[in-house]
Amino acid sequence: MWVALYVAAIVAVNWMFTAIAPWSTPLGDLYLANVVVGFIFVLRDYAQREIGHYILFATAAAGVLTWFMVDPVIAAASITAFILSETADWGVYSFLRRPLSQRILISAMIAVPLDTLAFQYLAGYLTPAAFMTEVVSKGFGVLMVWYILRARDRKLRITTA
Repeated sequence: MWVALYVAAIVAVNWMFTAIAPWSTPLGDLYLANVVVGFIFVLRDYAQREIGHYILFATAAAGVLTWFMVDPVIAAASITAFILSETADWGVYSFLRRPLSQRILISAMIAVPLDTLAFQYLAGYLTPAAFMTEVVSKGFGVLMVWYILRARDRKLRITTA
């Protein structure tokens, strides 16, 4: 279920970049997709827990769907950005021996700006407003997952003590 939602969300957000006109701000154009894209990171975390490293195949499937349903330029930017962020995530998750909630935060500090910069630059949507909004949106999504996991870890420690 999480994997299907993750793939659908990627395609939907990529579609939003091309279908919904941006808002003009003093710091450049801002897209609705910049605001909601953070929830893809939440879905990715749940989908990755469901299928592990096979998440890359789900990301590739979303890229192919985006290529045919939305725009090849957006698809190439999206796939490139996700590969970069997934590689950063893989490194953090594979080599750091910290609790999952800490790895999520550390991974996000690396992957979120990298993903955002790569996608927006390659897609031609990079503005200060878009970059800051998207990083904050993704950061909020990551903080939601971190908080849920941290609360779960604390509950487990209390019940096992």
